[in-house]
Amino acid sequence: MSGRIVAIVPAAGIGKRFGEGTNKSLVSLGGKPILLWALETIASLSEIEEIIPVLKESDMNHAVELFERYNIPKVKKIAPGGRERQDSVFHGLNLVDEKECTILVHDGARPLIESHVIHDAIGQLRDYDGVVVGVPLKDTVKEAVDGVVRKTLRRESLWSIQTPQIFPYERIYRAYERAMAESFYSTDDSALVERYGGRIKVAEGSYTNIKITTPEDLKIAELFLAMRGK
Repeated sequence: MSGRIVAIVPAAGIGKRFGEGTNKSLVSLGGKPILLWALETIASLSEIEEIIPVLKESDMNHAVELFERYNIPKVKKIAPGGRERQDSVFHGLNLVDEKECTILVHDGARPLIESHVIHDAIGQLRDYDGVVVGVPLKDTVKEAVDGVVRKTLRRESLWSIQTPQIFPYERIYRAYERAMAESFYSTDDSALVERYGGRIKVAEGSYTNIKITTPEDLKIAELFLAMRGK
């Protein structure tokens, strides 16, 4: 694994459930934008040298002001968002100058990621083509077609996958390049590496590392913050 780590943080989502035209990553959580929580945690790790947020172009000027106000010097450039999350991450990958590096992708809408989870995941990349953070499923899961159960899946082997996800640059870039050429889209970065034969390790994350999708998620995140004493 290359010693240099670059974090790409997609945060260009429309956030339809927060109101038309709202970027959910810039919605306030505990007094500051959701995105800032994730960026500050990522920036606190000495292993990570650079952070490339991915934002809608209409949000970029405001974001630059935020990064200066909250003092996040590891943000040296901002990538423009794309039509889909996959397009946005690819834009970020194309802004990486030194290709001999490790890429960490983390959703800007996951503000409660903890530094020790990131650190532990980075340490597990050595023998794999990628590492994803996830948590074991708590509920029984059934596969159903047209509302009729086809089978019950073995919960013991199922994980709910989160971010960060970590890859050697060349491995993730080649997977993205091939997927884009084939017009194959996925909401999960590691699925692209898997598609082309990559070996992925699951590192245990945290049940508090939720993705903010709805206003209800925001309330849950506020509760988790209160439990942390922040």
